[in-house]
Amino acid sequence: MSYRLQRIASVVRSVVAEAIQRRLNDPRIEPLTSITRVEITPDLTLARVYVSVMAPEARRKLTVTALSRAAGRIRTLLAEHLTMRTIPRVEFHLDDSLRRGLETLAAIDEAMAEIEAKPPAEAPTGRPADEAEQAIDTGRDPAVREDA
Repeated sequence: MSYRLQRIASVVRSVVAEAIQRRLNDPRIEPLTSITRVEITPDLTLARVYVSVMAPEARRKLTVTALSRAAGRIRTLLAEHLTMRTIPRVEFHLDDSLRRGLETLAAIDEAMAEIEAKPPAEAPTGRPADEAEQAIDTGRDPAVREDA
């Protein structure tokens, strides 16, 4: 993304965030709504705003719908901050990456708890674990026999 597109995306992000927090008084918009990223098309006609909503599925969809309905008002607010010939249209998309990341971390924590609850097993070679550790400590290869 070019520097100009990055600057415009930054302005769009800050204006939309401020609008969600202070300007839009729509009860359908969840208070725990955050902007995860903004993508501007190269022709500067469209701004895709990805939002993450910490709420049940129905409330997430309702929040995105409410934001989409307020896109015209947000575009007007953008016109106050951008000095461009055409102000990009604003599209809102639900970004579930944060929620999926939290679910993945919970699954990892659950798997780690199961692993810690199991008793320690023997070493993969069939030898007791302390014999394998001794071979590692001495620096010799446990697979090579020394008496040969």
